[in-house]
Amino acid sequence: MVMARAAFWRAWSPDVRAGVLLILATALALMLANSPAVGFYEWLLSVPVQVRVGALDLDKPLLLWINDGLMALFFLAVGLEIKRETTHGHLRSLRQMTLPGVAALGGMVVPALIYASLNHHDPVLLRGWAIPSATDIAFALGVLALLGPRVPPALKVFVMALAVMDDLGAVIIIALFYTSELSLLSLTVAAVMTALLVLLNRCGVRRVAPYIVVGVFLWVSVLKSGVHATLAGVVVALAVPVRRDGAGHSPAEGLEHALHPWIAFAIVPIFAFANAGVSLGGLDVGAALSSTVLQGIVLGLFAGKQLGIFLFSWLCIRLGWAALPEGTGWRQLYGAAVLCGIGFTMSLFISSLAFQHSGQSVALVDRLGVLLASLLSAVVGYLVLAVREPATKSPA
Repeated sequence: MVMARAAFWRAWSPDVRAGVLLILATALALMLANSPAVGFYEWLLSVPVQVRVGALDLDKPLLLWINDGLMALFFLAVGLEIKRETTHGHLRSLRQMTLPGVAALGGMVVPALIYASLNHHDPVLLRGWAIPSATDIAFALGVLALLGPRVPPALKVFVMALAVMDDLGAVIIIALFYTSELSLLSLTVAAVMTALLVLLNRCGVRRVAPYIVVGVFLWVSVLKSGVHATLAGVVVALAVPVRRDGAGHSPAEGLEHALHPWIAFAIVPIFAFANAGVSLGGLDVGAALSSTVLQGIVLGLFAGKQLGIFLFSWLCIRLGWAALPEGTGWRQLYGAAVLCGIGFTMSLFISSLAFQHSGQSVALVDRLGVLLASLLSAVVGYLVLAVREPATKSPA
């Protein structure tokens, strides 16, 4: 029986397995948060973890180590993926970047405008404007993998490229809008570490270890600077050489390959477990549904994402700037746009930054909104794409 289950698990593609593990981690968090074990769940995430070297003292609860530390590795992988796609992959030319780039822009602008229109009256609530602008690439690609051959390969490439551009937008948004008070000393140290990374690259250092060592110091300095520490991962990614040697080996691609299973099967599920535990005990359903935060997130992710991506893509194609992905119809493009409303990991992460000082009531409603919108987008997107395109008759 055990061997049969193992064989069944291996029969799934890595994207499907990662998506299933993510769902299980989310379900476990929700179960613990709404059971007598909620005290254990809250205690576990608040366990203090301290690292001290001389005068340097990092003392944070486990939740913040996950969100600031493990997610830095997630953003390292995101940065490596962006660099690979723009150098050797699907975004290496302007024409290849046009359609997913324009679609990603629409998928960020329209949801943000919907959220802002509902929350402009409160500066605290308005800080969440970027929550519905994010796409969870792991979940979206996982759903596409479940659909198998019913999804044209070119559409999968389009969604992946769009998600990469979306992640780049999220990185810029976090850097510009979600920083606290800045420390000049820590920023100076971060600048020195960044210069050292550039020097390693310019000197042709192809071993990954020196970049990681400098990256650790960069992460600590960025953490202490007030800029969110996860951005250190992106800086390290941009410094690791992507140029291939005579044997076709690239340090950046090698590091990305090594990180991928850890990101997909450990870091992202752990993040979901730590951040998706929404306690529904004593929840006033009427108050939650009437909350403009919940409405902005759900409407932004589910309606705004599909509207922005599909409308901007339609305009881009009609203007002749790009063409539909090969073998893809308009309904399939729309289904992909709906799937991009799965915000989950990135939306929860931005939410934790936007409302970290806003009280438990907002933190409950925003996470609930992300979960509802992501579930709705996954189900509707799957149903739209599950319908096969009618076979076209060949001309007589």
